[in-house]
Amino acid sequence: MSTRFSNIKLGPPIEVFALQKAFLDDTFENKVNLTVGAYRTNEGKPWVLPVVRKVEKALAVDESQNHEYLPVLGLDAFSQAATSMLLGPSSSSVLQGQAFGIQTLSGTGALRVAAEFLSRILHYDTFYYSKPTWENHKLIFTNGGFKKGCEYRYWDPENHNIDIEGMLADLREAPENAVIILHACAHNPTGCDPTPEQWAKIADVIEEKHLFPLFDSAYQGFASGDLDRDAYAVRLFADRGIEFICTQSFAKNFGLYNERVGNMVVVMSNTKEIVQVKSQLTLIVRGMYSNPPNHGGRIVATVLKNPDLYEEWKDHIRTMSGRIKEMRTGLYDRLVKLGTPGSWEHITQQIGMFSYTGLNERQVEHLMDHHHIYLLRSGRINMCGLNEKNIDYVAKAFYDAVIQFPQTQKKCSC
Repeated sequence: MSTRFSNIKLGPPIEVFALQKAFLDDTFENKVNLTVGAYRTNEGKPWVLPVVRKVEKALAVDESQNHEYLPVLGLDAFSQAATSMLLGPSSSSVLQGQAFGIQTLSGTGALRVAAEFLSRILHYDTFYYSKPTWENHKLIFTNGGFKKGCEYRYWDPENHNIDIEGMLADLREAPENAVIILHACAHNPTGCDPTPEQWAKIADVIEEKHLFPLFDSAYQGFASGDLDRDAYAVRLFADRGIEFICTQSFAKNFGLYNERVGNMVVVMSNTKEIVQVKSQLTLIVRGMYSNPPNHGGRIVATVLKNPDLYEEWKDHIRTMSGRIKEMRTGLYDRLVKLGTPGSWEHITQQIGMFSYTGLNERQVEHLMDHHHIYLLRSGRINMCGLNEKNIDYVAKAFYDAVIQFPQTQKKCSC
């Protein structure tokens, strides 16, 4: 029987979630999940940060808390604290009132609101994203109204490094007002970030060509363990007086994955235009999801505004980033000890949750089919999926895949 819904095509699966399901369905005892971007302890378990538990308990017994709607643009105490954390409390943009934030549905929601604002209100129609990038960037900006998506060169697969000259050349060819999506730190999926000198060159081109930068900041503090270091690029642009939008996620650094806590920061030159911008963002949010949830935003605001809780939280992010660094070193050492063909320094020189291993699709297929190790076909792995119980098994499996299906790998200088 034919219905109105009869001719709908089956949408393609989302790779990371399809692999997650395949992993869960796998009955092999020693299976390993290196796919979904979420932190895991050395026991392979999710970690609710102790400071989060503490604040949740306090909120639960606070009789002043209720379940009324938040304003359309969210909890102001949260947005102010998150914006200050990003730009720094002594930032001239913050002190002069040139920056403001609005609470969103995590980083994805912030990107979606930004995309619609830039396309519908500012009438920008072209966006650029790194090759490769987080797979959701293209979908979000296309759904947000952009007509043309372009790639700029980023990853050099031969050297396991950033192709900075290729990137700069592509940005120079971009049309005026093209939106350039930049990863603030811990580039997903490569784990390779520009150096301070390279960021300065990127800023030069963006200023010269009148491009509009949009930073995606999903890992501040979580990447290096240092909030200031991970905000370097964003603060550089702010200090140079470049107008931009930055989308923040608190999924990773607070472990609040399912609470969808995000902030969209707008840095402007003329404070007289803020009222108009906020009014248009209010209408966009109202027509999209009306207002954001309270619980996660309240947790983050409470922590960021309390000096003792803030220090406790910073210790937690050092713990998470430190474990990731230990797994990078551990995997590298084991691959070298096994005599695995190729050069693997890039694993320790990359930063953040992900590593672009350099494994090709055939090697990845072998790892999944023969060793029950799940990772993206690009060779990206989540370092948090490694622990002391499985790291030897994974290293031996990598060795086997490279031996079975050899490829030429050049030395890395990432």
